[in-house]
Amino acid sequence: MVLSNRINTYGQHLLHRYGERVHKIALDAGMTCPNRDGSKGVGGCTFCNNESFSPNGRTPPTLQEQLASGRRAILKRTRATKYIAYFQAYTNTYAKIGQLRALYQEALADPDIIGLSVGTRPDCVPTEVLDLLEEFRANGLEIVLELGLQSAFDETLRRINRGHGLAEYIATATAARQRGIPVCTHLIVGLPGENEAHYHASLDTVLDIGVDGLKLHPLHVVKHTLLAQEWRQGQYIPLERDDYIRIAADLIERTPEHIVYHRVTGTSPKDILLAPEWSSQKWNILNGIERELRQRNSRQGTACASAQFSPDARRSPIYRAIQSDNRPINRAPTAGLGSDGQSWFNLEELRHVA
Repeated sequence: MVLSNRINTYGQHLLHRYGERVHKIALDAGMTCPNRDGSKGVGGCTFCNNESFSPNGRTPPTLQEQLASGRRAILKRTRATKYIAYFQAYTNTYAKIGQLRALYQEALADPDIIGLSVGTRPDCVPTEVLDLLEEFRANGLEIVLELGLQSAFDETLRRINRGHGLAEYIATATAARQRGIPVCTHLIVGLPGENEAHYHASLDTVLDIGVDGLKLHPLHVVKHTLLAQEWRQGQYIPLERDDYIRIAADLIERTPEHIVYHRVTGTSPKDILLAPEWSSQKWNILNGIERELRQRNSRQGTACASAQFSPDARRSPIYRAIQSDNRPINRAPTAGLGSDGQSWFNLEELRHVA
């Protein structure tokens, strides 16, 4: 299996850029989230037990200890000697700017760290955070802002108690990219109430707005979440393995080849994963996606010309197909930057789309 022969992977992107392997080291800085601490809500997203994204749980070691541990693990596998500090768990821009600067600089003080990848929510990236990331980038550091959108549909985002809508994503992604800060957007396949038309429309919306990287992964049912209760009660049925592989291949084909795929699947620790069981088998899924693309004699970008982007997704055949199927769905308008660098969208109008 050589997935990078068919997908523009982040690993290959960094290899070409630096002439050697560069790996990310996942970090838990002990952050929280406005959707958990009461600022916007409590309990977080219905699927969120953040231990599924953080190998350190909720009592993280120091950053230096995490960096040292990550380096040792990577050296055993690939012997890479350059790394990106990936602030992963929870919302890594949700703190005072002085605290964030200190955290980021602590990681960057390690001479083997060549940059930062900062995971966050689209509604938690104020101007001063963009100023800081732009400053780091101007100093020659590799900087990526990772935004957890998950779905472009506000109805879905409300259903999973996300606490923000598409409008906040549009504003943040546009502002970051206008400053030259690369944006990597996270999309989940298999969210409650969604089908393949939704996944395609969410991808198309993100591409319309403008994006530099993408992460895909199936929805995991993990312990101690509202989604776990829904799953036990038969209110949520996870995707089957073959369906996820087929859908992921469809989305990859639909993505222009210059977009970098940071991830095309994701795993959760086995001790908290409830379903789907197959999602714990990372390499099985990666091999399956590569095999599916190979059998199609296809690769990233093959079908992107057929994706119909417009400033209003309601005009697309995707949206009409959803509506004709009598599925309750919100409008999901799209936006992006025109040739003059100005945004197509009216933020106040988007706030009232339902």
